[in-house]
Amino acid sequence: MKFSIITLFPEVFTPILNSSILKRAQNKTKVEFEIINLRDFGQSQHKTVDDRPYGGGVGMILKADVLTKALLSIKKTKQTLVLLTSASGQTYTQTKAKQLSKLKHLIIICGHYEGVDQRFIEKYVDEEISIGDFILTGGEIPAMVIVDSTTRLIKGVLEKAEAIKNESFEDNLLEYPHYTRPEKFENLKVPEILLSGNHQAIANWRKEKSLEKTKKLRPDLLKKN
Repeated sequence: MKFSIITLFPEVFTPILNSSILKRAQNKTKVEFEIINLRDFGQSQHKTVDDRPYGGGVGMILKADVLTKALLSIKKTKQTLVLLTSASGQTYTQTKAKQLSKLKHLIIICGHYEGVDQRFIEKYVDEEISIGDFILTGGEIPAMVIVDSTTRLIKGVLEKAEAIKNESFEDNLLEYPHYTRPEKFENLKVPEILLSGNHQAIANWRKEKSLEKTKKLRPDLLKKN
């Protein structure tokens, strides 16, 4: 899968894309990352990429013509999807990550300033994505979230395929509690059932605890079942 990211701050992606699972995914040739500096397509000697909004208001707007030049510089295929990270977008979920992981090519445009000229969105953007109901300085962090959550779902990226089967949000449930050594920690012991060796009993316990945890922390997820 190929990720093409249009951003004003390409340098922030270097440490993330070259660490941990994302680095291993590249080494396995499962993913390819292309970072496009929007400033390279800016206008005049100042490489301007934004301008004041028509109608007045605070802040600046990313220019449609500059964004179009950057987007058209990317070689696309029939299976290319163009996303814009935006506070106005659809809330990102694990379900969406699964959908994106099946693509051949994903272009992510990092929103910035007060927003993006609506004409560019209407003509070139397939979907707008938000990672939550809060405001960030720019779209780079949401882009990283999308890249990381999508990459790990691509077949062959993780060493053990089963690692993603019992995670939080599968079947709209949070993942069950985990324990490891030492068996006793500050007068708190590991639940006896996990030491029993009875795999069916353990599976039942984990399902029960998963449901309990979801009811307590994210009851909204149960409404989706």
